[in-house]
Amino acid sequence: MDPVTQGALGAAAPRALAPREHAGIAVLLGMLAGMAPDLDVFIRSSTDPLLFLEYHRQFTHSLLFVPIGGAVCAAILHPLLAKRRGLSFRRTLFYCTAGYATHALLDACTSYGTLLLWPLSSERFAWSTVSVIDPLFTLPLILLVGLSLGGRSAWWARLGLLWAVTYLVGGLVQRDRAEAFGRELAAERGHTPQRLEAKPSFGNILLWKVVYETETDFYVDGVRTGTQVSLFPGGSAPKLVVARDFPWLDPDSQQAVDIERFRWFSSDYLAVDPGDPSRITDIRYSLLPNEIRGLWSIELNPDAGEHDHVGYVTSRRADGATLDAFRRMLFP
Repeated sequence: MDPVTQGALGAAAPRALAPREHAGIAVLLGMLAGMAPDLDVFIRSSTDPLLFLEYHRQFTHSLLFVPIGGAVCAAILHPLLAKRRGLSFRRTLFYCTAGYATHALLDACTSYGTLLLWPLSSERFAWSTVSVIDPLFTLPLILLVGLSLGGRSAWWARLGLLWAVTYLVGGLVQRDRAEAFGRELAAERGHTPQRLEAKPSFGNILLWKVVYETETDFYVDGVRTGTQVSLFPGGSAPKLVVARDFPWLDPDSQQAVDIERFRWFSSDYLAVDPGDPSRITDIRYSLLPNEIRGLWSIELNPDAGEHDHVGYVTSRRADGATLDAFRRMLFP
């Protein structure tokens, strides 16, 4: 999720448990600790553009790391903020750990993938019940946390946590509706999907991207789960076959290794970018839910050296036509 949402949920957890006299500092410590795991975005390399994919939502997001992350936050924030307000280190540690613990679980509710059990498992958990940015989730949470300040009851923060859980459960119901519709659609087309997933589009849990995989292809459609389910037909793309799509590629080269790294990150939802045959795209994410072309891709270069990495390309700019199409899908 975005830092604002992570901070709001991180603040809600300790505030829901703190006495009234600790309200302000509990919110501040929880907010900062709730955002702290995303400091892993600074693990980058100027020569290896895929390094950040391996470390983002990795060890800092593991449930096993929560006590360590909470302790690190407390060690830093106690002398800076909490000690001067009369808090003991033990209390600071409790508030920081409570805030830190919310982060990975919320991230796992998105569709990006979070390594909750690292280093015991490299599975990327992605429950796909909420978009990475969703104002309808975030704004009420901020409001309720705010109402818990200024001498008011911790019950406001508890209502904020209840709102968060209720919204995420609602997203789960909507996801299941979209997936059920996707299975019916695949059956109508005469397909038996090997895999099928629904992922929320940007900023809502009403419009979903449904992706399913057959033996040879990926199929992508937009689905709106309102009072009735509506379909926005998409397209299909052949599954990536490296030997066929990039016959010039040396299988022992760094670019070949990088394809496999990108395959792991993308859960093997890979296809050649329909707009650029030199790029391999993750088809799970796009600006419009019925598009094949992904938000991020890797770019191969036939003239690259044996040890040269692939390029990493993002395409997140939306023009007016794309935004209009998205609005028409969301509000038909």
